[in-house]
Amino acid sequence: MGRTRLYKDGELVKENFPVAEISDHLQQPGCLVWLDMLASHTDDVNAISEELGIHKLAVEDALQVHERPKLDRYASHLFLSAYSTALDSRTGRMRLAEVSAFIVPNALVTVRTDAHGDDDDIFDMDEVVRRWDAEPELSRYGVGYLVHGLLDYVVDTQLSVAELLDDELEHLEEMLFEDRPADKEMQKRTFELRKSLVRMRRVALPMREAVLALQRRDLASINPELQPYFQDVYDHTLRVTEWLDSLREMVTTVFETHLNARSNRLNVIMKQVTSWAAIIAVPTAVTGFYGQNVPYPGFGQHIGFWTSTAVTLALSALLYVTFKRKGWL
Repeated sequence: MGRTRLYKDGELVKENFPVAEISDHLQQPGCLVWLDMLASHTDDVNAISEELGIHKLAVEDALQVHERPKLDRYASHLFLSAYSTALDSRTGRMRLAEVSAFIVPNALVTVRTDAHGDDDDIFDMDEVVRRWDAEPELSRYGVGYLVHGLLDYVVDTQLSVAELLDDELEHLEEMLFEDRPADKEMQKRTFELRKSLVRMRRVALPMREAVLALQRRDLASINPELQPYFQDVYDHTLRVTEWLDSLREMVTTVFETHLNARSNRLNVIMKQVTSWAAIIAVPTAVTGFYGQNVPYPGFGQHIGFWTSTAVTLALSALLYVTFKRKGWL
């Protein structure tokens, strides 16, 4: 039904054992159990929640899709909702993976949302397990050790996405001043970047409140010895939110600069077209004048043709030099 782990007296003693054995282990002193499940297994989630005494509202939130990141306190347990994030560097689109957790004094039950479509990705629980295994000495502090590894992974994915968004923004800034900027491509990338920032802020900002709530001294499930570790995670959440605020301002600036640059290029083009039109108007005026049906100096003679040609070339050259000095050409 799910993935399991058993810690006893701070040591990992069993892994991937049947879920039916969880009840026996929970009754033993010094035991810590982890169970990972998918939200699509509704009956299994309901069964284990009844066994652990999980509040029905917490179960309902765990089974719903796209719940707001938060930490809810109940009489006998805590409920945590969070999102890991990933960014598609090719399209600039961000994907989310939702995870919920029931936190009881001697057990952690994680409920992950199944991947579907392009908006969600499978939560990388293997990476969370690797983080637990990297610091086995913290397992003696109980369920807070498992919660810390879970949150550390979630916040690190958000930090990685913030860094990638920053790189994407730098690429857009470089595109602004290209000789022949791809306006359509830049507009599309800017729009996708703004959408990703909005989605990122929706899941990153509430995480700050959730991590801060876990640092409260009155939480019996979290060992006070783990407070420095949760403080480190909280510092990372602050960095993510500050980074996102800065990126939001910068992407707005890039968008406005792009519009101003397009307007400036349009003005330059209009100056060039107007200047060339003025130059072309000179020979049109001269030939039109000499085309009137009355005698004129040099009428019917070769000198008349060469005179009009010389006047046309001289006036056109004078206009060209004048416009060039003014920077209109």
